[in-house]
Amino acid sequence: MTAGSGAPRLRVAVIGAGRVGSVLAAALARAGHEIVAATGVSTDSVRRAHRLLPGVPLLPADEAAARADLVLLTVPDSELPGLIAGLSSTRAWQAGQLAVHTSGVHGIAVFDPAVQVGVVGMALHPVMTFAGRPEDLDRLAGAAFGVTAPPEFRPVAETLVLELGGEPVWVPESARATYHAALSMGSNHLVTLVNDARDVLGTAGVEDPVRLLAPLLTASLDNALRLGDDALTGPVSRGDRATVEAHIRALRNGPYLQPYLAMAIRTMQRAFRSGRLTQAQCADLLEGIERAEEG
Repeated sequence: MTAGSGAPRLRVAVIGAGRVGSVLAAALARAGHEIVAATGVSTDSVRRAHRLLPGVPLLPADEAAARADLVLLTVPDSELPGLIAGLSSTRAWQAGQLAVHTSGVHGIAVFDPAVQVGVVGMALHPVMTFAGRPEDLDRLAGAAFGVTAPPEFRPVAETLVLELGGEPVWVPESARATYHAALSMGSNHLVTLVNDARDVLGTAGVEDPVRLLAPLLTASLDNALRLGDDALTGPVSRGDRATVEAHIRALRNGPYLQPYLAMAIRTMQRAFRSGRLTQAQCADLLEGIERAEEG
């Protein structure tokens, strides 16, 4: 799809010049496409657009979309359906346009109002974080993108990802929410878990919790990614009821008990499934958890 590849160069409009949109638009420009318009309201978005998309005019969404062959929609998930419907009501869409959103949870059904006028919708979700800075362009190299598109346009969607520097990973429409939930568990919940551990160390009087956690968590993440459930360690995976009860008593009066219990039970389930714990050990752990909560 670049001029160098013999495929047509596209005129691109980016609706939402935030951290994601500005970087992806700059990557498309680097691949040979023409960024013809962008939208940006906040001071940060305007500055980001000027930095990453110099010379690109900032226009209202309907005017920007009307100029483009490909409309890149990079707005928060909750705003996406309303934006697509709004562009449909203002007749901004044109038959034959490509429309791409970067939401993780939405697939292509969200494009239904635009599809009715001949727009082809695709979901290209980058599995990485963005700061909205030039170095993000280099971080796109090899980044995975969750791709959902009409089957006949799958090659087009995957080519766009390759032009961005990423690696396409096909996600069926019916699995978008499950796919996104998994990423949220692995990334967003991990941040919460790490910060909870840091806070609890602080309450224990440890002056520099990060010094303790950094090597431990780095090794644990590496082991989990390489070894799966074989990386399980700790009192739950050993069936050490007395230690788990001590943990529960220590955490009883704070906000960390329920997260601890949820993860302990889930760890027990994984340890049982992988053969580390017997059914009797699991029953003993659950009894200990119940008694420690009560007492």
